[in-house]
Amino acid sequence: MSKAYYNSPIGWLEITSSDRGIRRITRVDKPGKSADDQLLNLAILQLQAYFLGERRKFSLPLDWEGEPEFSQSVWEILLEIPYGQTTSYLSIAEKLGNPNAVRAVGQANRHNPIAIVVPCHRVIAKNGDLQGYFYGLDVKRQLLQLENPNSFGIQGALF
Repeated sequence: MSKAYYNSPIGWLEITSSDRGIRRITRVDKPGKSADDQLLNLAILQLQAYFLGERRKFSLPLDWEGEPEFSQSVWEILLEIPYGQTTSYLSIAEKLGNPNAVRAVGQANRHNPIAIVVPCHRVIAKNGDLQGYFYGLDVKRQLLQLENPNSFGIQGALF
């Protein structure tokens, strides 16, 4: 496992990779020592482009080995949510063939190890409310504003 750090607009991100792909992207209080690793460098470049509004989809190999099968199926659906759009926990549960699995979908979202690249921030309540994000609703709103300022812009920002 190798690690690198990127100082993003939402704070320091620690990116961890294995021989198979990106394992984790998590927010940390301060950076450690970054490895010189081609995949990690590519991940940083793609994250920089995302935060500049220049990248809408990531093209990185992901490594979910050892993660629960149900969670992986939820994360696969998250990867299908287009940039700037949202879906609901219920919609994901329905895609999985179990509309009663809304809470399980929420838990899988909560334990998503690859933040931003696997866009769990694009999942909202069926009534349109922002709900749950492991880095707080302010960060969730910030990511949604970046992707779709018309729908998630700050009230009064035009005046």
